[in-house]
Amino acid sequence: MQDIIKKIDWQKIDLLPVIVQDVLNNEVLMMAYMDKEALKLSLSTKIAHYFSRSKQRIWKKGESSGHIQTIHSFFVDCDNDTLLIKVTQEGVACHTGRRSCFFTELESGAINSEVQVSAQAMYGVIDTLYHTIQERKNADPSSSWTAKLFSKGENAILKKIVEEAGEFCFAYKDNDEKEIIYEAADLTYHMLVALAAKNISPERVKQELARRFEMSGIAEKNARPA
Repeated sequence: MQDIIKKIDWQKIDLLPVIVQDVLNNEVLMMAYMDKEALKLSLSTKIAHYFSRSKQRIWKKGESSGHIQTIHSFFVDCDNDTLLIKVTQEGVACHTGRRSCFFTELESGAINSEVQVSAQAMYGVIDTLYHTIQERKNADPSSSWTAKLFSKGENAILKKIVEEAGEFCFAYKDNDEKEIIYEAADLTYHMLVALAAKNISPERVKQELARRFEMSGIAEKNARPA
């Protein structure tokens, strides 16, 4: 295994680009990245592990959805800085619920494949909403509220968070359960827009919350910089 890892030119790259191909028909399913640890795990388990730049951690493909990739072979390119793996794909490869991540024709914008699996069923509503927000960044502002927010810039995004936080507080003070839920949903959406603007995955917020389980609230506050 070490000999294989040493073939990679780690002096040139921190993260190894990985092209993922279906072993049966050579369809390109996706492109991802591996660091050394992800490559070690992939080689030892023959299950694809990647390094997520948005989550800032190693993740096993399919850890949430069950749509794992069983690796049949590894190929390195002539420059020793890109990997190609051939896999058996369980379910779908793309977070949109499509078989492959490559479904949009660049010049025409045509969508060449249909959603096969509900993204929400695979990843949960928060992660699905975050990915949807990311996809709307380049949409037409005249037809997408999310795209319109992005087009107005940082101040507009932050102003909506303040407004929605205020409306949540008023609903709470009024003890209106239906409005509390409604305003909490609005506030969550606008916070996700702000996170998406900085390309910060909600997974990283979950990681921070998980870290805090390991210490008391008082200890966590005391550990913050003054």
